[in-house]
Amino acid sequence: MKIFAYGIREDEQAALKEWMTNHPEVEVGYTDKLLNPQTAQLAAGADAVDVYQQLAYTPETLTALHELGINKMSLRNVGTDNIDFETARRFNFSISNVAVYSPNAIAEHAAIQGARILRQTKPLDHKIENHDLRWAPTIGREVRMQTFGIIGTGHIGHVLIDILQGFGAKVIGYDVYRNPELEAEGIYVDSLDELYAQSDVISLHVPSLPENYHMINDETIAKMKDDVVLINVSRGDLMDIDAVINGLDSGKIFGLAMDVYEKEVGLFNKDWSNDKLPDEKIADLIARENVLVTPHTAFYTTKAVYEMVTQSMNASLAFIKGDETANEVKY
Repeated sequence: MKIFAYGIREDEQAALKEWMTNHPEVEVGYTDKLLNPQTAQLAAGADAVDVYQQLAYTPETLTALHELGINKMSLRNVGTDNIDFETARRFNFSISNVAVYSPNAIAEHAAIQGARILRQTKPLDHKIENHDLRWAPTIGREVRMQTFGIIGTGHIGHVLIDILQGFGAKVIGYDVYRNPELEAEGIYVDSLDELYAQSDVISLHVPSLPENYHMINDETIAKMKDDVVLINVSRGDLMDIDAVINGLDSGKIFGLAMDVYEKEVGLFNKDWSNDKLPDEKIADLIARENVLVTPHTAFYTTKAVYEMVTQSMNASLAFIKGDETANEVKY
């Protein structure tokens, strides 16, 4: 049995090598290169591939794997929106993802960044760095005094609700699929419009689906309270970034914490310290005192990385052996 892993970062190698030690019966090859039609050849002789979502898995990429006799692919991440499922179906691909690796990692990041916006830590840090130790006008807002609107109450949204309730904040939620436990607590509102109208802080925790595309836009921002704080640690295409910039410029939006960006591929996880950022919008956002940008690192903890590697490799092995895995993507 052989599994070939793509896009293995240095921080993933310890977990991968531990898995290899625990499964001496499996031959494992890996590269730091991402899977594409050209690098597919590196997997020659493998029974399955383990990949990380950055590039699209196009018909050409899946065809290249098929021609090598490979139709088993395990993702080390949640999102599957970059897979050409029509081609995958034609070649009878078995696909898995890691749907739950560490909800706490992402929920904690959302809570921390949201609190930082409310307490204006970015402008305060800049003042202190310049030895300006005056208080005003950098006054904060207390988390417990805010109403947080959570859009999407799955694993991550639920953990965030628990964290915010620990602060003493009022939390409301909206989800097409309601969690019975949260519903019993009276968390839910009946519409997004209600959530927009009531929330001081809005945090997004829904997948990238056609119905969610640019759900934050000029029209929905207009329905929100003045001085609203927006948090997006889910998917970049949930926000029309031009509309968000307009909201920041007008003062309608008090602050923004964003870990994802619609055009982040080829931009995030690269060192631009000696070059001009190629995206003027992200450069503008990074420069703003009331915006916190992180380069898709909400998930990036030792626990999450370990789970992503381990669960995906376990799924690949299950596919090879013909066993069932809870991580299989039904499509």
